[in-house]
Amino acid sequence: MRTAEITRRTKETDVRVALALDGGPAAASTGIGFFDHMLHAFAVHGGFGLTVDARGDLEVDGHHTVEDVGIVLGQAFAAALDGGAGIARFGSFFVPMDEALAFAAVDCSGRPFLAFQAEFPQANAGGYDCCLTEEFFRAFATHAGVTLHLRALYGKNSHHIVEALFKAAGHAMRLAVTPNASGAALSTKGSLDGAPGKRGDAG
Repeated sequence: MRTAEITRRTKETDVRVALALDGGPAAASTGIGFFDHMLHAFAVHGGFGLTVDARGDLEVDGHHTVEDVGIVLGQAFAAALDGGAGIARFGSFFVPMDEALAFAAVDCSGRPFLAFQAEFPQANAGGYDCCLTEEFFRAFATHAGVTLHLRALYGKNSHHIVEALFKAAGHAMRLAVTPNASGAALSTKGSLDGAPGKRGDAG
C-alpha cells in the first residue's frame, strides 16, 4: 500500500503524520503558517498524500515543532518504503523560484546523511525561523534513512529560497520512490539497508 501513519508524543510536542507515497490530499496544521505552507508544497510537488497535525511549545519558539515534524515525517517515509526494495532509489531536481534557485539530490539507501548549503538574507518568513529549515531536513533525513543533499545556489528573498528548497526536496523524493521496472532493490548487494539510523554500505 506504500502508506504509513505515525504518532509521536513528548513533553514538547504531539505530532501525527499520515503519508501515502502514491498520492492523496495534502494538509498541514502545525501552528506555524509558513511551515504549513512548506509542508503542503513538499507534498504537492512530491505527489504525496500527506496529513500533518502537530501541537508544540510555540510559546518557547518553533524549533521543537519543526524538528519533531521532520522526525515523524522521516519515520513515515521509512515505514512506507519498508526497506526500499522496488524503487528508483535516486532522485535529483532543480527548482527556480523568481530570483532563487535550489537543488536537491536524494539516495533512499538506508544511510542517513544531510549535506545542506543555504544562506537566508532575512532571518524570518512570517512566523518561521528560516534557520530551522536545516534542522527540519536533518531530522527528516536521519529518520527516513536517506542521504539528502540540499543547496540554495543563490537568492535574495528568504521566502523564495526556503520554498524552492522544500519543492526541490519534494520532487527529488518523488523520483526516488517511484517504483522501478524490476521490483527489486537497486543495489549491487541485492538489498538496501532499510533501517533508519543504521549506517551500512547499500552498494
